[in-house]
Amino acid sequence: MKRSNLTRKDLAKTINEDLGLSQRSAGELVDAVFSCLRQTLLKEDSIKLVQFGTFTVRKKSSRVGRNPRTGETMEISKRSMVTFKASKGLRDQINE
Repeated sequence: MKRSNLTRKDLAKTINEDLGLSQRSAGELVDAVFSCLRQTLLKEDSIKLVQFGTFTVRKKSSRVGRNPRTGETMEISKRSMVTFKASKGLRDQINE
């Protein structure tokens, strides 16, 4: 079974078909939504999309790790990462 990615172009095409917006307007709408999401995450705020899930920025502290290829110990620097937790409804639909 081949899996494919959902792209920005696919989203714009769906908006075009469902709402009747032009391809260009649909693309601009998708870009505006992603820009808003990006800016919110850069401010380290959470994004809650009802019936979909929650995106949060999580800070990870530095720690000592090991290079699996060489076995050499090294320090993994502190960083922030985006996590996603699916809503209960979405999880239930996926697991049906």
